[in-house]
Amino acid sequence: MSLHSQIKDQIKEAMKAHDEIRLGVIRGLVSSFTNELVAQKRMPQDELKDEEVLAVIRRAVKQRKDSIDQFTKGGRPELAESEQVELAILETYLPAQMSRDEVMKVAQAKKIELGITDKSQAGKFMGMLMKSFGGNADGDTVKSVVDELLS
Repeated sequence: MSLHSQIKDQIKEAMKAHDEIRLGVIRGLVSSFTNELVAQKRMPQDELKDEEVLAVIRRAVKQRKDSIDQFTKGGRPELAESEQVELAILETYLPAQMSRDEVMKVAQAKKIELGITDKSQAGKFMGMLMKSFGGNADGDTVKSVVDELLS
Protein backbone atom coordinates (compact mmCIF):
# COMPACT_ATOMS: atom_id res chain seq x y z
CA MET A 1 0.00 0.00 0.00
CA SER A 2 1.37 3.40 -0.97
CA LEU A 3 2.12 6.11 1.56
CA HIS A 4 -0.54 8.27 -0.11
CA SER A 5 -3.22 5.62 0.57
CA GLN A 6 -2.00 5.00 4.11
CA ILE A 7 -2.29 8.68 5.00
CA LYS A 8 -5.75 8.95 3.42
CA ASP A 9 -6.86 5.92 5.47
CA GLN A 10 -5.75 7.62 8.66
CA ILE A 11 -8.51 10.21 8.29
CA LYS A 12 -11.04 7.58 9.43
CA GLU A 13 -8.87 6.59 12.39
CA ALA A 14 -8.48 10.21 13.51
CA MET A 15 -12.24 10.75 13.19
CA LYS A 16 -13.00 7.67 15.31
CA ALA A 17 -10.48 8.79 17.92
CA HIS A 18 -11.96 12.33 17.92
CA ASP A 19 -8.43 13.67 17.41
CA GLU A 20 -9.27 17.03 15.83
CA ILE A 21 -5.69 18.26 15.52
CA ARG A 22 -4.43 15.09 13.82
CA LEU A 23 -7.52 15.06 11.60
CA GLY A 24 -6.87 18.64 10.52
CA VAL A 25 -3.21 17.91 9.74
CA ILE A 26 -4.07 14.79 7.71
CA ARG A 27 -6.83 16.58 5.81
CA GLY A 28 -4.37 19.37 5.03
CA LEU A 29 -1.86 16.82 3.75
CA VAL A 30 -4.45 15.11 1.54
CA SER A 31 -5.40 18.52 0.17
CA SER A 32 -1.73 19.25 -0.53
CA PHE A 33 -1.45 15.89 -2.31
CA THR A 34 -4.37 16.85 -4.56
CA ASN A 35 -2.82 20.27 -5.24
CA GLU A 36 0.47 18.58 -6.14
CA LEU A 37 -1.31 16.23 -8.55
CA VAL A 38 -3.12 19.13 -10.22
CA ALA A 39 0.13 21.13 -10.43
CA GLN A 40 1.67 18.15 -12.25
CA LYS A 41 -1.30 18.12 -14.65
CA ARG A 42 -2.49 14.77 -13.30
CA MET A 43 -5.99 13.81 -12.24
CA PRO A 44 -6.91 14.60 -8.58
CA GLN A 45 -7.94 10.98 -7.97
CA ASP A 46 -4.48 9.70 -9.01
CA GLU A 47 -1.94 8.79 -6.35
CA LEU A 48 1.44 10.34 -5.75
CA LYS A 49 4.54 8.16 -5.59
CA ASP A 50 6.03 7.75 -2.12
CA GLU A 51 8.93 10.12 -2.87
CA GLU A 52 6.44 12.77 -4.07
CA VAL A 53 4.40 12.31 -0.88
CA LEU A 54 7.55 12.76 1.21
CA ALA A 55 8.42 15.94 -0.71
CA VAL A 56 4.96 17.37 0.06
CA ILE A 57 5.32 16.44 3.73
CA ARG A 58 8.79 18.00 3.88
CA ARG A 59 7.35 21.25 2.48
CA ALA A 60 4.62 21.18 5.14
CA VAL A 61 7.26 20.58 7.84
CA LYS A 62 9.32 23.50 6.55
CA GLN A 63 6.24 25.74 6.56
CA ARG A 64 5.49 24.80 10.18
CA LYS A 65 9.10 25.47 11.23
CA ASP A 66 9.00 28.88 9.53
CA SER A 67 5.69 29.68 11.23
CA ILE A 68 7.04 28.64 14.63
CA ASP A 69 10.04 30.90 14.10
CA GLN A 70 7.85 33.85 13.06
CA PHE A 71 5.36 33.38 15.90
CA THR A 72 8.17 33.11 18.44
CA LYS A 73 9.80 36.28 17.13
CA GLY A 74 6.41 38.01 17.13
CA GLY A 75 5.74 37.18 20.76
CA ARG A 76 2.88 34.76 20.06
CA PRO A 77 3.92 31.58 21.94
CA GLU A 78 0.37 30.14 21.90
CA LEU A 79 0.37 30.12 18.08
CA ALA A 80 3.90 28.72 17.97
CA GLU A 81 2.79 25.93 20.32
CA SER A 82 -0.10 24.87 18.06
CA GLU A 83 2.26 24.82 15.06
CA GLN A 84 4.69 22.73 17.14
CA VAL A 85 1.96 20.12 17.76
CA GLU A 86 1.19 19.97 14.03
CA LEU A 87 4.91 19.71 13.25
CA ALA A 88 5.25 16.71 15.58
CA ILE A 89 2.39 14.97 13.76
CA LEU A 90 3.90 15.66 10.33
CA GLU A 91 7.33 14.42 11.39
CA THR A 92 5.87 10.99 12.21
CA TYR A 93 5.40 10.46 8.45
CA LEU A 94 9.01 11.23 7.57
CA PRO A 95 11.90 8.76 7.76
CA ALA A 96 14.19 9.20 10.75
CA GLN A 97 16.64 12.05 10.24
CA MET A 98 20.36 11.59 10.67
CA SER A 99 21.97 13.11 13.75
CA ARG A 100 24.45 15.96 13.47
CA ASP A 101 27.30 13.56 14.36
CA GLU A 102 26.30 11.15 11.57
CA VAL A 103 26.09 14.03 9.09
CA MET A 104 29.50 15.27 10.23
CA LYS A 105 31.14 11.83 9.68
CA VAL A 106 29.74 11.52 6.16
CA ALA A 107 30.58 15.15 5.34
CA GLN A 108 34.19 14.78 6.50
CA ALA A 109 34.66 11.67 4.36
CA LYS A 110 32.98 13.33 1.34
CA LYS A 111 35.11 16.46 1.76
CA ILE A 112 38.29 14.39 1.53
CA GLU A 113 36.90 12.28 -1.33
CA LEU A 114 35.95 15.35 -3.39
CA GLY A 115 39.06 17.31 -2.45
CA ILE A 116 37.09 20.34 -1.27
CA THR A 117 39.36 22.85 0.36
CA ASP A 118 37.67 26.25 0.56
CA LYS A 119 34.39 28.04 1.05
CA SER A 120 33.98 28.82 -2.67
CA GLN A 121 33.04 25.16 -3.19
CA ALA A 122 30.40 25.16 -0.42
CA GLY A 123 27.42 25.11 -2.80
CA LYS A 124 28.76 22.16 -4.77
CA PHE A 125 29.67 20.36 -1.54
CA MET A 126 26.23 21.00 -0.01
CA GLY A 127 24.49 19.72 -3.16
CA MET A 128 26.55 16.54 -3.25
CA LEU A 129 25.87 15.87 0.43
CA MET A 130 22.12 16.44 0.17
CA LYS A 131 21.99 14.11 -2.82
CA SER A 132 23.91 11.41 -0.97
CA PHE A 133 21.64 11.69 2.10
CA GLY A 134 18.54 11.23 -0.02
CA GLY A 135 16.31 13.27 2.27
CA ASN A 136 17.43 11.53 5.47
CA ALA A 137 19.21 14.62 6.79
CA ASP A 138 17.83 18.04 7.65
CA GLY A 139 19.08 20.72 5.27
CA ASP A 140 19.79 23.17 8.10
CA THR A 141 21.93 20.56 9.87
CA VAL A 142 23.86 19.79 6.69
CA LYS A 143 24.39 23.52 6.04
CA SER A 144 25.76 24.12 9.54
CA VAL A 145 28.11 21.11 9.18
CA VAL A 146 29.32 22.38 5.77
CA ASP A 147 29.90 25.87 7.20
CA GLU A 148 31.82 24.41 10.13
CA LEU A 149 33.98 22.20 7.92
CA LEU A 150 34.82 24.99 5.48
CA SER A 151 35.42 27.79 7.98
